[in-house]
Amino acid sequence: MAIKSLSDLLAEGVEGRGVLVRSDLNVPLDDSGNITDPGRIIASVPTLKALAEAGAKVVVTAHLGRPKGEPDPKFSLAPVAAALGERLGRHVQLAGDVVGTDALARAEGLTDGDVLLLENIRFDPRETSKDDAERLGLAKALAGLVEGADGSPGAFVSDGFGVVHRKQASVYDVATLLPHYAGTLVAAEVKVLEQLTTAGERPYAVVLGGSKVSDKLAVIENLATKADSLIIGGGMCFTFLAAQGVSVGTSLLQEEMIDTCKKLLETYGDVIHLPVDIVVADKFAADAAAETVAADQIPAGKMGLDIGPGSVKRFTALLSNAKTVFWNGPMGVFEFPAFAAGTKGVAEAIIGATEKGAFSVVGGGDSAAAVRLLGLPEDGFSHISTGGGASLEYLEGKTLPGIDVLD
Repeated sequence: MAIKSLSDLLAEGVEGRGVLVRSDLNVPLDDSGNITDPGRIIASVPTLKALAEAGAKVVVTAHLGRPKGEPDPKFSLAPVAAALGERLGRHVQLAGDVVGTDALARAEGLTDGDVLLLENIRFDPRETSKDDAERLGLAKALAGLVEGADGSPGAFVSDGFGVVHRKQASVYDVATLLPHYAGTLVAAEVKVLEQLTTAGERPYAVVLGGSKVSDKLAVIENLATKADSLIIGGGMCFTFLAAQGVSVGTSLLQEEMIDTCKKLLETYGDVIHLPVDIVVADKFAADAAAETVAADQIPAGKMGLDIGPGSVKRFTALLSNAKTVFWNGPMGVFEFPAFAAGTKGVAEAIIGATEKGAFSVVGGGDSAAAVRLLGLPEDGFSHISTGGGASLEYLEGKTLPGIDVLD
């Protein structure tokens, strides 16, 4: 791919120039509106800092949550603006709208090195519209915010890897209107994923968790032909166990996927590895009494909420000699301490492989959140992705519109 980078833009010079940056600031908030995991904000800082320090007038666009195409105070970027300002060490203005009168007035008033964060881009229904003309209309308004006083175009930096698999106005369409560049984060993510899909060192181990087989089916089919071992845990393992004729009690089960899992096991049975024991409970709750049983002995009234210690031991053995590891999805309900040991144990096995020289990638989403929640060292992995869905689609072999448009 021939994509211009942030360093190319900085070399051209950005002092006094308007630069629109699409960041991924979609951080989790608690009921009081406090940020519970600032990982994506931290990952966005290097690009924004470099532009501000070089004298650009920086306008940042991002989304938070899933507002229904209209302003919703619950999804305001106000807490993000404050946290971003702390990390950048400079004031970050928050516009009261997306591309309205306040955004326009603030953008016109920017001086060199200023940073303006627009309100949640998904407050504007055109952002996610399937109508090309509607999206382009919003993109033109965004581009107008960074236009020079003499009518010269600003620049666009794509740095929100978590959204590059979406054909949206602030991700795709603005890049068709402005000189465009990949930010530090997007460039690093693409480089890592290219390594996973091309000439990674073997043995290559893939660890997949999460709740649904259907969410990961394409990546299972694609990576089963490339990996030496494909380890499956989390809620999705129960559909595979059911495909082996095992009773899974009240565990999460996608009945419509059982036949698909049977075919996968028939085709890739020497590559796919399932848990040998399961931590079960009679209800989905943090205070539920936990009990470990063999994977083929799950009681009728119990549900599996984690993989057991025997599975951790087996998976650790498989990971111990790996040279390349990709992990996406927790092994259990890691948010509940009683059901976190499986995820923690497998993560520690990946860290152990990394310490021995393996190249390890955590595929964003819940896996990245688990690393931080369980107090694991982030530098114990070679790379922690900020975009779970984008990572998976890339590894499925899909084209990512937000990357393709930069090429």
